[in-house]
Amino acid sequence: MDEQTPSLDLLRDVDRRRLVHPLHHPKEHANARIFTRGEGAMLHTADGKTYIDGLSALWNVNVGHGRRELAQAAAQQMETLAYASAYAGFSNEPAIRLADAIVSRAYPDSAAVYFTTGGAESNESAFKTARYFWKRQGKPGKVKIISRRYGYHGVTMAAMSATSLPGYQKMFGPLVPNFVQVPPPYPYRWPGNGDCGIEAADAVEAMIEAEGADTVAAVIAEPVIGAGGVIVPPPTYFPRLREICDRHGVLLIADEVITGFGRTGRWFALGHWNVQPDIVSFAKGVTSGYLPLGGIILSTRVHQALEDAPMDERYMHAATYSGHPTCCAVGLANIGIIEREGLVERSAVMGRKLLAGLETLRALPQVGDVRGLGMLAAVELVTDQASRTPAPGLGAKVVGEAMARGLILRQRAGAEGPPISGDALCLAPPLMTPEPVLERIVQILGEAIAAAAG
Repeated sequence: MDEQTPSLDLLRDVDRRRLVHPLHHPKEHANARIFTRGEGAMLHTADGKTYIDGLSALWNVNVGHGRRELAQAAAQQMETLAYASAYAGFSNEPAIRLADAIVSRAYPDSAAVYFTTGGAESNESAFKTARYFWKRQGKPGKVKIISRRYGYHGVTMAAMSATSLPGYQKMFGPLVPNFVQVPPPYPYRWPGNGDCGIEAADAVEAMIEAEGADTVAAVIAEPVIGAGGVIVPPPTYFPRLREICDRHGVLLIADEVITGFGRTGRWFALGHWNVQPDIVSFAKGVTSGYLPLGGIILSTRVHQALEDAPMDERYMHAATYSGHPTCCAVGLANIGIIEREGLVERSAVMGRKLLAGLETLRALPQVGDVRGLGMLAAVELVTDQASRTPAPGLGAKVVGEAMARGLILRQRAGAEGPPISGDALCLAPPLMTPEPVLERIVQILGEAIAAAAG
């Protein structure tokens, strides 16, 4: 490509020919939106258009776009120590300080952090660590992972096998063995379903008993299911799930890749229900997407299994970029912004205002449900409100209409099967999004639903 500033048509042509995108299909790149600049909650494209970033790019730009503090943190670290190995016997100050900062803001029983480069790698690390833990306890048969339908945990092989959205699996099977799924708590009460929190947790217990507790290593759950449609659990669910895991000797992995670092109005989301997990997987919001970083947080009990291991049973899990100094320096600066600007607390307050605005959309006949927690929300689309008959295909039209009006949002990622087989529109604006922009999001969404419904 010419080193001079290329034209938009040339960029799009080279994009089509040279770049394989996530969730790739060439038809979707005939007129690709090529982003050139971000400011706060807004994104600008090469053709001069401006969009409200209603999804924090990909659920991750928590502090908003264009934060010079984060660019400066990266530049300063690169000037002194851009990269060094963090393998046993080596370390660096940003990794040490960030691990301490995360543990001090996580759950009371949190003890230590292992760093990765992203969410899927974090969940792979969580699965391996759960198996490692049980082998250290003299129970090598405990290898199975229970996940939930509509859950998303990444698309590397084991993470894809825990992910229960069929579209991500269809062309990449067979799945890794020893992964099984159960229903989640559904996003709204259906006639006769009783307490869906208790019932969904009891479904996990039934699966543990069916598989045999001596074969199950862990249950993995997003505190709020994200890509599967922003499914917020009832308050009974996670306390009951924690009790079931304890009673059967099964670890609880909280996938907080989306919900961590203030997204739901708390640093980490299981605090809403006073529940502590054994392992937390995180990514996205730890650097607000400015550099790739993720990790797992280990409880005291799990961490002690690593600390007490003899040399021939050491934790032989590794990655070249674990504890990357520059990424960790940006993570530290990002946490500093979140704290100085009170973004965790702001997420709770502004999230309630966003949800209240979205509730007004129930006046539209195509809106079957509105739900959310903090700056994480969804609008479920239906053809009939009384029966909540799904409206397949409507979501894609709404996304297009919203885009034409200057709002980026996302449709539920490939969920199938009742009772939530319809389209859901997912929102996760940056935590610093101004209130007038949140109001504009609601306005555009209402207009887009009405236009798409015809």
